[in-house]
Amino acid sequence: MRAVIITRPGGPEVLEIQKRPDPVPGVGQIRVRVRASALNRADLLQRGGNYPVPAGYAADIAGMEYAGEVDDLGPGASLWKTGDRVMGIVGGAGHAELLCVHEREAMAVPRDMSWEDAAAIPEAFLTAFDALFNRLDLRIGETLLIHAVGSGVGTAALQLARANGARVVGTARTAEKLERAKVLGLDIAIDASRGDWAGQVETAVGGQSVNAVMDLVGGSYLEGNLRVIALLGRIVVVGLTAGATAQFNMGVLLRKRITIVGTVLRARPIEEKIALARAFADRGLPLFDSGRLKPVVDRVFGFDQIREAHETMESNRTFGKIVLSW
Repeated sequence: MRAVIITRPGGPEVLEIQKRPDPVPGVGQIRVRVRASALNRADLLQRGGNYPVPAGYAADIAGMEYAGEVDDLGPGASLWKTGDRVMGIVGGAGHAELLCVHEREAMAVPRDMSWEDAAAIPEAFLTAFDALFNRLDLRIGETLLIHAVGSGVGTAALQLARANGARVVGTARTAEKLERAKVLGLDIAIDASRGDWAGQVETAVGGQSVNAVMDLVGGSYLEGNLRVIALLGRIVVVGLTAGATAQFNMGVLLRKRITIVGTVLRARPIEEKIALARAFADRGLPLFDSGRLKPVVDRVFGFDQIREAHETMESNRTFGKIVLSW
């Protein structure tokens, strides 16, 4: 099989497409012929040698999601048959033509959906689904603030929150991204490039604080989150593009009785990933068939354009997902 190989830590120039032995599915596994995958920030970190790979995955092949057809069944696997269209998340090695995964981690590709659109679903929507409903316990009628609302996870969270009856405030650093987010249902757009985004949020919500925050930025945004969060508010930190450290007033934390939780999906035990996949398959996938949810694809690159794809993600000018296709 062909695979994108990280030949050494470094920039996009270290990526090469090379041949590797075909993987063999183990007990309870299926082998998937990958038709499309997508690019994530973790792939860039892994390329630079800055992201520990979960046990059992090769450090030289990135890729956290896939869409393709079942190619072979391992011993005891019975949930799928060869030729079935599946998609899902994986701890690594998604940027290859063949991939072995546990059969219960795989989800059916929504009917009539292209491989490219399907590849834009797993990581973004599973991460957002888990953050909103398992970590934040988001409820109907609440106001949710999403930082980096134009990102892959941000656009997924926006749609899931609106589909579940929440009002959404979103930040981004360009007016273009905010306008595109409005098409997806964004209620209140906040241009973080203008400074004092917290003050903008306070003005926009009319003195009513937000009930929950999904933070894909991290760093100094924590101070603003505490400023705009309501009594008994909840904050989930999903990304750290602005840095991993912050100072904040713990008195506000106590006074408002705020809950702050962090989350990461890639390193979780397989049992947790299976449970999340099954929950999303039941509650989330039907919303694609009904049109209430849709994958958001910024650009599609061939895997032979992998270096250009990495450079495009590093530019921070994308809206939604960068998809890779064989």
